[in-house]
Amino acid sequence: MSKTIITNANIINEGKSSLGYVVIENERIDEVGFGEAPARLLNGNIEIHNAEGAYLLPGCIDDQVHFRDPGLTHKADIATESRAAVAGGITSFMDMPNTIPQTTTLEALECKFQRASEVSVANYSFYIGATNDNLDTLLKCDYSKVPGVKLFLGASTGNMLVDNKEALNRIFSEVPALIAIHSEDEGVIRRNREAMIEKYGENVPVEEHPNIRSTEACYKSTANAIELARRHGARLHILHISTAKELKLLSKEILEQKQITAEVCAHHLWWTDEDYKTLGSRIKWNPAIKTADDRDALRRGLNKGLIDIVATDHAPHLLEEKEGGALKAASGGPLIQFSLPMMLQLADKGVFSIEKVVDVMAHRPARLFKIADRGFIRKGYYADLVIVKPNTPYKISDDIVLSRCRWTPLAGETLNNKVISTYINGQRVFYNGIINEACRGMALKFKI
Repeated sequence: MSKTIITNANIINEGKSSLGYVVIENERIDEVGFGEAPARLLNGNIEIHNAEGAYLLPGCIDDQVHFRDPGLTHKADIATESRAAVAGGITSFMDMPNTIPQTTTLEALECKFQRASEVSVANYSFYIGATNDNLDTLLKCDYSKVPGVKLFLGASTGNMLVDNKEALNRIFSEVPALIAIHSEDEGVIRRNREAMIEKYGENVPVEEHPNIRSTEACYKSTANAIELARRHGARLHILHISTAKELKLLSKEILEQKQITAEVCAHHLWWTDEDYKTLGSRIKWNPAIKTADDRDALRRGLNKGLIDIVATDHAPHLLEEKEGGALKAASGGPLIQFSLPMMLQLADKGVFSIEKVVDVMAHRPARLFKIADRGFIRKGYYADLVIVKPNTPYKISDDIVLSRCRWTPLAGETLNNKVISTYINGQRVFYNGIINEACRGMALKFKI
């Protein structure tokens, strides 16, 4: 039997912040207490970890990552990116299907689970991807293991665009699971791209990226998807909302009652289109980072509950793949190692409360996806925990990046909240910059 106690922690959980302690027995939380740990717990065969007043948070859950495994492992794989995740306080991830081969068959899906069981230091699951002709596979999938179906309504990395109207209607009417969408209208994007080529030729400046993948492209696609979901009673989750206009389509309800939910990514809450001048293609994502008005509206929408959760869309590319302008530079970048510190920095500035950050990065993802026994600091739950030391400035540089791509758009910035320890299923997998290579995560389970 293995027992650990984390003492002198500022526990931030379920809307409250209190000094206390947590007892871990084997994989799970055995006791949560407040104040000083009683002497009875500090005697005997127990390992004591003193948090020294730092924050103790439930492990964060990232519902949208691209770990590039299999087929694109020259820039990332499950092993490297799961280590970047735990270094950033992300204890569970859900990986997207646009790999090589695409995760659109049960066989490809099972290969990913097998690979993760061997190399991932974080907990894991994998979406199954929709195509115009794989409905039978989607209907056979075991959604107690899989978070849902990923549906591209705008072509992005991997070219998995689903554009057949009959296929879309059948997916929305027959799939008995959450449908997560990349929502940009391909017709609008194509028209905008052609206009930019006519203006600039093939070397379109990266600053025009949000004018190609425009507000209109996002809004039109999201409105159509919501109409489809409502018509068929489907469970829809809109990934990486990026515009103020899309918020008009969302409603504020109790999360458990929502049929339509939304995610925002850390980069859309952090940067604006003004940052293309200095960062260029390093902040080129799909959907594009847009205006300060959009960013500020997204922040308000998250605070109001119109947007439900925060993720990363962590999508590494090598720097040479990011060269070029709006048409040539690859879209996507690494973010998972720093997303929690970024959000806590915004909390320091008064944009969000710390309790809100914990809610949208741990509690609500667990509830939205109905993940069993994770996302909260509760007795009986898996001990997925993060210790973060506040008021500890450190400068970000490419050489501290654990992602295989070895760069970050945050290079040169200073963050003030530092992840000190990360626990996965009761094991301290990350401590003071060191990964415990003996640890392995578990496959997530979903309540269906």
